[in-house]
Amino acid sequence: MNNLLFVFLGGGIGSIARYGISEMVRSNFRSTFPLATLISNIISCIVLALAVGMFSEKVGSNPALRLLIVVGFCGGFSTFSSFSYETVELMRNGNTAIAIANILISVSVCIALIYFLSKQSL
Repeated sequence: MNNLLFVFLGGGIGSIARYGISEMVRSNFRSTFPLATLISNIISCIVLALAVGMFSEKVGSNPALRLLIVVGFCGGFSTFSSFSYETVELMRNGNTAIAIANILISVSVCIALIYFLSKQSL
């Protein structure tokens, strides 16, 4: 039961942070490009990479902390479903170039962040 609580708390914090990013971007930027989702996914990848890479001793030895950060926070904060939906909507609305840019930027930046920031654990 404690494991569920850690995932729940981390997921709630991540979801609230995701909402905050969306509101900040919505109020400050006008763009067809899904910037809020990209920012959220990039930050989530940084947090995840740091948790499993640089802080692997602390996170790996504390299952509750791993559940809170990696499963809960990163799961609630990152948003693959939004990324997928927004990309499809861009294509449906005739913004194919922006959709392709979104795919290339999102996937390459996020994978690169995980690779380089968690390099110690590879």
